[in-house]
Amino acid sequence: MNIFKKIERELHLIVSGLMSQGVLPNNVVANKIEATPPREASHGDIATNAAMVIAAQIGKTPKEIAALLAENLKNLAGITKVEVAGPGFINLTLASSIWQESVLDIIENGKDYGNSEIGMGQKINVEFVSANPTGPMHVGHGRGAVYGDALATLLTKAGYNVTREYYINDAGAQVDKLAESAHLRYREACGEVITDIPEGLYPGDYLIPVGQAIKAKFGNKYIGAPREQWLAEIRTMTLEAMMVMIKDDLAALGIFHNIFTSERQLSDSGRVEEAIALLEGKGLIYRGVLEPPKGKTPDDWEPREQTLFKSTDFGDDCDRPVKKSDGSWTYFAPDIAYHFDKCNRGFHKLIDVFGADHGGYVKRIQAAVKALSGGKVTCEVKLCQLVKFMRDGEPLKMSKRAGTFVTVREVIDEVGKDVFRFIMLTRKNDVPLDFDFAKVMEQSKDNPVFYVQYAHARIHSIIRNTGTELPEAIKMAKNPTPHLLSRLIHPEELALVRLLCNWPRLVESASLGLEPHRIAFYLQEVAAAFHSFWNLGNDDVGLRFIVKQDVELTAARITLVRAVAVVIASGLTVLGVEPVEELR
Repeated sequence: MNIFKKIERELHLIVSGLMSQGVLPNNVVANKIEATPPREASHGDIATNAAMVIAAQIGKTPKEIAALLAENLKNLAGITKVEVAGPGFINLTLASSIWQESVLDIIENGKDYGNSEIGMGQKINVEFVSANPTGPMHVGHGRGAVYGDALATLLTKAGYNVTREYYINDAGAQVDKLAESAHLRYREACGEVITDIPEGLYPGDYLIPVGQAIKAKFGNKYIGAPREQWLAEIRTMTLEAMMVMIKDDLAALGIFHNIFTSERQLSDSGRVEEAIALLEGKGLIYRGVLEPPKGKTPDDWEPREQTLFKSTDFGDDCDRPVKKSDGSWTYFAPDIAYHFDKCNRGFHKLIDVFGADHGGYVKRIQAAVKALSGGKVTCEVKLCQLVKFMRDGEPLKMSKRAGTFVTVREVIDEVGKDVFRFIMLTRKNDVPLDFDFAKVMEQSKDNPVFYVQYAHARIHSIIRNTGTELPEAIKMAKNPTPHLLSRLIHPEELALVRLLCNWPRLVESASLGLEPHRIAFYLQEVAAAFHSFWNLGNDDVGLRFIVKQDVELTAARITLVRAVAVVIASGLTVLGVEPVEELR
């Protein structure tokens, strides 16, 4: 149960009732009314902006409306106190029984606690990673991979129908260079001594087994053969090997896409021509000359006529070329076709997760989606800022295997999938992040992933110890009742329950904001509240979880910590992190 949503529904009913009575005009719109936790705990349990929302519509003061609403709120079951504060906020205090019985709701729903229907089954496509298939995933891809995957899981929990997609950039000059690099390793596998990798080719050792596989398949067939004879075949074989490698890296992160879409196949199918023809039919393609880019002088700028898309009609800074002067498509044209393909698959919303270096690409993609869908499909682009990998404060050195970068697999092999994923979500996606190997592996409260996992493991340790010392309490806690939970009366206990009850609301707000990092923040808050209550038992025996002389109180607290474990496990699952029951 989402207690905050329940209060919002009650407020909507009160407003409807006041309109039907003629006390309020019948055109008041209440959809912006919110019930949220107050900024300060001393202000009560729930605060609402209802008076401000209504007052702004009917020309009365918020305090007048707040007084009117307060009289109606006082009559609702479970509300023990109603106060009007400040400019018109209404603060509500709920009966302890509301919070105590919510623990039952958490236990009964288990992993489904916090699930929402706000998505109403809308189809959302989340495209993320989409790394060029020219080698293993580097750590720069890792943040976007984790962000995109956690976002997809969060949206699913909020009731959306989510498809995870990877766009394979397997066309263009870079994959031809990849094939040439593999051919070099093929020559090496055939006995040729390769000393230096020519500039422009990929130097990583990961292409050595690819060269050996080419030799195993073709023998010496392509030794000394012209490039045009072997390029297509070796390119296909190498791309397949690279995608196997990338999928293995993603699997190591616990990431599995639903769809892999090939740029080359999309282009070969005529979808680029189809998409551009659609835009042309709308009068959005024309021949013209662009203004010089900012910072260019007349001496180094050569104006030329190009085929352009009127992206400025849809909020872009300038119109964008879709065809080069030689008649071939620009790199933007296949991307238009790709998003056209996604629109045609019936998605209500497209989310693209890009690296920070794609910031200049955002408006043109959004313009294309608006134009192609007639404004029916929305497109949001989320940029993931850089991650600085360090060891004891020093920048991490490059990988010998990759040649020019550190691979995701190297980091996972050292710190583990769960640490990697959690740390990647401890900052908002568009904020730079520092990843220090020493800090992320230390077992202290300063390490967020350890602190949260320790809370979950400590809870299971408490349950195991209770099973040994007071088994009758465990038996009682297996079937908790409102009477049993009425024993939870300490302010720290009730504060912990209130925090757990905020989970359904957080799922909704984080999904609407596309902000999975808020889950990591919330879990740290829950862990801190749990550890704080645990520490009280060091000074007061009566506040320990196991109170041997009071089986009922022990059972109530075991039920409470089970609820904490449910919420922590639910949150970690959204982040793609496995909750542990024991730390080793």
